[in-house]
Parts: sequence; C-alpha cells; structure tokens
Amino acid sequence: MLVATFVVFLNETVIGVAIPRVMEDLRIEASTAQWLSTAFMLTMAVVIPTTGFLMQRLSTRTVFILAMSLFSLGTAIAAIAPGFEILLVGRVVQASGTAIMLPLLMTTVMTLVPPHERGKTMGNISIVISVAPALGPALGGVIVQALDWRFIFILVLPIALLALGLGIMRVQNVSEPRPVPFDVLSVILSALAFGGLIFGLSSLGAAVAGNAVLAPWIPITVGSVSLVLFVLRQIVLQRGERALLDLRTFTSRGFSVAIILMVVMMGALFGTIILLPIYTQDVLGLEPAASGLLLVPGSLLMGIAGPFIGRLYDKVGPRPLILPGAIVVSVALWGLTMLTATTPWGFVLAAHIVLSVGLAFMFTPLFTSSMAALNPRLYSHGSATISTVQQLAGAAGTALFIALYTVGGFNATANGASEVDALAAGVHTAFMAGGFISLLAVVAAFFVPKPVEFDHAGAGVGSGAEGEGFGGR
Repeated sequence: MLVATFVVFLNETVIGVAIPRVMEDLRIEASTAQWLSTAFMLTMAVVIPTTGFLMQRLSTRTVFILAMSLFSLGTAIAAIAPGFEILLVGRVVQASGTAIMLPLLMTTVMTLVPPHERGKTMGNISIVISVAPALGPALGGVIVQALDWRFIFILVLPIALLALGLGIMRVQNVSEPRPVPFDVLSVILSALAFGGLIFGLSSLGAAVAGNAVLAPWIPITVGSVSLVLFVLRQIVLQRGERALLDLRTFTSRGFSVAIILMVVMMGALFGTIILLPIYTQDVLGLEPAASGLLLVPGSLLMGIAGPFIGRLYDKVGPRPLILPGAIVVSVALWGLTMLTATTPWGFVLAAHIVLSVGLAFMFTPLFTSSMAALNPRLYSHGSATISTVQQLAGAAGTALFIALYTVGGFNATANGASEVDALAAGVHTAFMAGGFISLLAVVAAFFVPKPVEFDHAGAGVGSGAEGEGFGGR
C-alpha cells in the first residue's frame, strides 16, 4: 500500500513542470492547460468523501484493486493521448484512483497496527504524504528536459501495474464489509461543496491576473452554501448510521486541533512547492530541472526523518514534537520573506531544508494523533475527512500564495520596479502571509492533547478518554 500510495501521490504534482511543453505540443493556451491540474483536484475533492462509504461497503482488497486499476487505466490513457481532451480524461481517471488510496492506507494501518507502534508506521506514511508531492516537480523537470512529456506517464505506468500486481497477491482483507445505505443527495452536495471551493480557490490567481474563466466568488459561494447543506444532511443521517461522511469525528478535541494544524501545514507546503520553482526560474534564472532538483534535498530529509520521528512519537507523544516543529516552520517561512532578485540559490536550498525539517516534526504526529483520537468505528470517516482537508488546504495554500504573488508583483510594477524586481516583490508578499499564518500554528500546537487509546470494543481507555470521539464515553 505504501508503494502504491507513493506512486499516485508523486503523479499529483509531476505534471506541473511539463505544462509549458504540453501547451506547445498540443497547441493550447495556459487557461486550457491549467485544467490538467484543476480537474485532477476537483475529481479528488468529489471522490474522497465517498471513500468512507466504499471502505465500509467493500472489502479492503477490493477497494485497493479498484483504486490501482483506475489509476493505471488513467495513466495509460494519458500516455497515448493524441490531444488535450483525451489527456484530460486520463487525468480524471487517475485522480479517481488516487483519491481512494490514502484513506484506504490510513484506515488499514489504524486497524492493523497496535497503538504503541503507530507512530513508527505513520512515519513511513509521512514519506508518502510529504515527499512524493515535493519530488514530483523535480522528476517532471528531468523527464521533460530529456524526453517527450508523455514519458511522465509512460515511465509511471509499469510501476503502477507492478503495485497493482503486488496488491492482488499480498493485500488481505482487514475489515468485514457491511451493508451501508448510499445517500445520493449527500454525494451531490459534497461534489458541489468541495468541488466548488477548490475550483474557486484555484481560480483566485487567474482572477487577480485578469484571465479567470469564471469569477471566483461564484464557485466559492456555491461551494460554501453546499457545504453548509452537506453538513446539515450528515448530522441528520449519522443519527441512523447512514452518513456519507460521519462528522462525529469532530467531537474529538484531538482530531479537531490536528485538522486545524494540518490546514496550515498543508497550505504552507503546497504554496511553497508551487512558488519556489517560479521564483528560482523566473527570478534567479535556473533551468526547470535545476529548479526542481533544488527541492529534492529537503524532501528527502523529510522522508528520512519520518520513521525516526514516528519512533519518538511512540515514546513522548505528539506535543513535544509538534510545538518545536511549528516554530521551525514559522522561522523558515519568515526566512523566505527575505528573498530578493539577487538572493543566492544556496539560501533558497537552506530555507527549504529548514522548512522540511519543521514539517517532518509535524506531519507524523498530526496524522497519528488525529486518527488515534477516534473510535475505531470512525477510522474510515476520519481518514476520508483528513484527505478531503488536505486537498482543500493544498488548493487554498496554492491560491493564497499565487494570488498574493501576483498582487505584490503588480504593485511593484506600478511603482516603477523592473520585471525581475517585481516578481521578487510578489514572492516576498506571498511568504509574508505564510509567515503570519504560521504563527497561528504555533499557538494551536499548545492545544494538542494527549492521544486517547480505544480498545477493540471502541471504549476509550487511559487519560482523557471521556468524550473523545463517538463511542469513547
């Protein structure tokens, strides 16, 4: 499952650096090409909320085969796509499989791994969650500099098929499928809610630049209203155990605080991933491959640190790791506000490494403590909620950083700055916002509680067990 999840998460960001080559080869405009990323995120946002239902209705092995079959099929379609429309279909099919994998992985781990070893195992998962998206631009840059852009999919396909074959042979069922009602209205509302919010947030940067397909406030309003209706619908349905996404996960303080911190950290990660390559290429003049490789040391360090931090979590709990991690992330983001048109690339490398270290100290404890705070009956809903929040936070972080980057650049140009200086000013504006937001994470880190352990019957045991999640009383 780790191998499969790494492959599908790597694919999520690997296409970004190849967009200019795709535009040139398929003769499409930037406003059209951006749908390769936007449609992927929209599909993820629509499918993820349904994974809680799928994992209750189908066996573990069936869900895994479904996810990797969809991903492999989408990869094959994209690899042979003769034009933009077929390529877009391939990305949508890929996203359908990707959306299922992380909730499946986390639910399986929480079911199989005893509480005293979960930190170590979640440390391995953090490699997937944090490193794979960061390595995507580097790998994509190397491929498109040497080969046709289709090789991004051609090279991934045999790895995806290998992961599918391994899963067919090795994945076992860890849960019993049970009949769960399917509420069509909930699916429609979730699609409008999460799809509308992500589409609107993704359009903010284009709107600031004056070339948005649709005014962002329209999909954001539709998404917000639909989200309220979706929440109300789930509150009614969960009384009879019929909710598409059971929101009783938020009755756990540990889960709720972890979600808040995840929003901040995922926003910072995705915003930085998209902004640093723009800065290093357009301001510092680095080639795409060099720009992508600049992010590799920090990403690898984050992955290497994950299992070690997981073992520390098993010994000391979440707060002693999350608090210093939040402080380090804040220091790194404030350091990135110092970027100018003449900053040495070595400073960018050092700042990204510091940021990666801080994120490493946060991701493993956050994912572990958030799921550990839930009653086992809510694991599938908790993992689906976490994955949905990841997508929303990633879209919000990307939108915020790009919009502020664009605004800062426009203001600098209006004041007579050169093109390069204006771009550097935009980067400064974006990271200033990131620095201020990171201070909220430092404050929230003080409120991370000690995890609650549940027995197999779903009863909370140990310190602070009362009221921590559905069935924990």
